[in-house]
Amino acid sequence: MKTKLLLATLTLISASSFASTGTEIKPMHGYIDSPASRAYLCSTLQNKSCGPIQYEPQSVEGRKGFPQRGPADGRIASAGVGAFKQLDEQTATRWTKVNVVSGENIFHWTLTAPHRTTGWEYFITKQDWDPNAPLSRAAFELKPFCSRFDGGSVPAREVTMKCQVPKRTGYQVILGVWTIDDTSNAFYQVIDANMKTR
Repeated sequence: MKTKLLLATLTLISASSFASTGTEIKPMHGYIDSPASRAYLCSTLQNKSCGPIQYEPQSVEGRKGFPQRGPADGRIASAGVGAFKQLDEQTATRWTKVNVVSGENIFHWTLTAPHRTTGWEYFITKQDWDPNAPLSRAAFELKPFCSRFDGGSVPAREVTMKCQVPKRTGYQVILGVWTIDDTSNAFYQVIDANMKTR
């Protein structure tokens, strides 16, 4: 009973937070589940103390246009959504890491509500980024290492992309951006990667 009450309360808080941002955010969209994103690992409870994102990893939606526009530095992981501010906490040990090997990787999105899509882009942190500082544009290589342009088509509910991940070692963050064609928004997913070379 307590669990159901907590879920209902968090859902209500989350909905009211969305309304206060002035950005139209619908309740269901999409997330990266392989390699598992920070938000997805919150939903499986492998990441702890995540706040309401654990119930809706698909809802990390903010202004599109990264890196020229989009969420502000320090709020990239949450897409600037106040209800998801826990995602912006950043230290070398805060988040569960997933193993990613430099070179060819498959990125898998699960879409709970497909939208007309402009495209998909992936960014990675620089080798010498500071994992104890808030995520900022200065931490990332601002040229995507992988992209796909869909020209406004509606994707399937499962989307896979084969990408060549640049050579990195140690803890790095990969940012996946799904840009919507017929709204002013995009979906943001960060992956906390323990990078290895083949």
